[in-house]
Amino acid sequence: MEQKTKIKAEDGKQDLVIKREFSLPVELLFRAYVEPEIIEQWMGTKVLKLENKRHGCWQFETTDPKGNKHCFNGVIHEFYPNQKITRTFEMENSPFPVQLEFLEFERLTDNTSKLTMQIVYKSAEFRDQMLKLPFSQGINMAHNRIQEIVNKLL
Repeated sequence: MEQKTKIKAEDGKQDLVIKREFSLPVELLFRAYVEPEIIEQWMGTKVLKLENKRHGCWQFETTDPKGNKHCFNGVIHEFYPNQKITRTFEMENSPFPVQLEFLEFERLTDNTSKLTMQIVYKSAEFRDQMLKLPFSQGINMAHNRIQEIVNKLL
């Protein structure tokens, strides 16, 4: 089955671009990234803190099948409802350094929208290490869950 989420990673660069079109109004797609109840459903994580504003911070926690807790956090640098979120992303107790994420939400029609994410890593090497993990399958599955869960809000 073809993945609907597309990832573009140019050789030698330290970023990647992720694009996905959704059969959702842009307002609902945006809500999937800013409402704790929805985030917890599609990410399978607990939202400990989420300050949706410029200079706000966020913190999520997930538990793996062995019972180990994993924490993720960052700072929100830009927040424009239904348009853009710029934030940092850090996975605690991980060899990966902080990354910078640019999320852009675009209205295509009244009932369709597009998410474009640019993720900037500290180096091309770190980006390439991330791509060796099941990263593309994971993000595609997460986006599929967004579509499925948010469809129920229509």
